[in-house]
Amino acid sequence: MARIPSAMTRLADVDQPPASNPRPRFAWARFGNSPWPWLLPLAVVLVFVFLYPVIEIIRLSFTSATLINENTPYTTGSYATIWHSPDFISMLHVTLLFVIFSVVFQMALGFVIAQIVTIGQQRGLRGTVATRSAVLTAWAIPGVIIGIIWSLLYQESSSGILNYLIRPFTHHAIPFLSQPQVALISLTVANIWRGTAFSMILIYAGLQTLSAEVTEAAKVDGANAWQRLVRVTIPQLAPMLLLNLVLILIDTFNTFDMVLALTGGGPGRSTEVIALTIYDQIFQQLNLGIGAAYAVVLLTINLVMTVVYIRLVERSGQGRA
Repeated sequence: MARIPSAMTRLADVDQPPASNPRPRFAWARFGNSPWPWLLPLAVVLVFVFLYPVIEIIRLSFTSATLINENTPYTTGSYATIWHSPDFISMLHVTLLFVIFSVVFQMALGFVIAQIVTIGQQRGLRGTVATRSAVLTAWAIPGVIIGIIWSLLYQESSSGILNYLIRPFTHHAIPFLSQPQVALISLTVANIWRGTAFSMILIYAGLQTLSAEVTEAAKVDGANAWQRLVRVTIPQLAPMLLLNLVLILIDTFNTFDMVLALTGGGPGRSTEVIALTIYDQIFQQLNLGIGAAYAVVLLTINLVMTVVYIRLVERSGQGRA
């Protein structure tokens, strides 16, 4: 018969320290809680996919290379060509008009739609989901497809949908894409339609995080709808509105696919934005150095907007603290 261990023997076994953990078999286990083994693959991807192309573009911008001949000496001739180009200032002017009006109306319409959907959802009205889905459709469509769709709407022939609807009232076709000023307005309207969805998404998400108690307290204190909007809703939405502003600024500055499909920069160069100029210089004119210099200019604009956003966020955080 097996001997039953005594109580003292069992207590002695309990008092013994546990055996030390064996040495890990795999090298990955030796890092413990260090995040570097997991961040290293991502860092490699970022270097080769993002950092290296940026460095290569900056290097090419200091050459006069073309897609046919890349072996050229380093020079600042590409930047000098851009600076002395008679079309550079007009291109920046077109880009700024396109960006400013696009951003202002995208944020305004996105805010209005987000408010309407939020109020309808709070009151239990039907159709809020359908409204969100309809607005999101524009965000999901690629820019080239949007350009083709709007070109069908803007056509001045009998097949143009907008002119077909307007002709009974105007008795003539509107030159949506053939008159320079009208073409820029038409392009901006199409971009507003495209970008409103993104603004609506961000602002709608921000509205869902607002404190209902603060709004109700303002309502009890006698604040009307406009006062609640200006003094309660917008201040609480300020961080989201700032993020929305920076993101759509960067996105609009980099828009070229829709412009290429809708106007191609014409008529003349009346709708040629800086992103389309980069595409034209590299793939149409084969001027790799000049196209890279334009890309550096655009990169600088994006970096400036990013730094401004970071500074504003830091100040906002310090103010709250």
